[in-house]
Amino acid sequence: VQLQAFEGGLVQAGGSLRLSCAASGIIFSMHGMGWYRQSPGAQRELVARIFTNGGTNYANSVKGRFTISRDNAENMVYLHMNNLKPEDTAVYYCNAHLRQRDYWGHGTLVTVSS
Repeated sequence: VQLQAFEGGLVQAGGSLRLSCAASGIIFSMHGMGWYRQSPGAQRELVARIFTNGGTNYANSVKGRFTISRDNAENMVYLHMNNLKPEDTAVYYCNAHLRQRDYWGHGTLVTVSS
């Protein structure tokens, strides 16, 4: 199983980024997919997730600014991030979940400058 997240980077506050995650080794359409993040000294936290039926939920801190989407044909999950804030700076991790099993990617760094 491999989850490869990419397209993080440095952006100014108020800017936008799109994160992508390519999944392999799993039956993608059967897995809930999510994005988590971890900033220095903090615990990893849920940012957004998308279920197999397309339903979504978001952390309160990103509602209205971030959008998660998935492409089952391409085994991809995306996180569109708008109006980024310095407090969004973190390493972002892609997650795949099915029943009690979780898979994680290595993470991609997002840095938002003020």
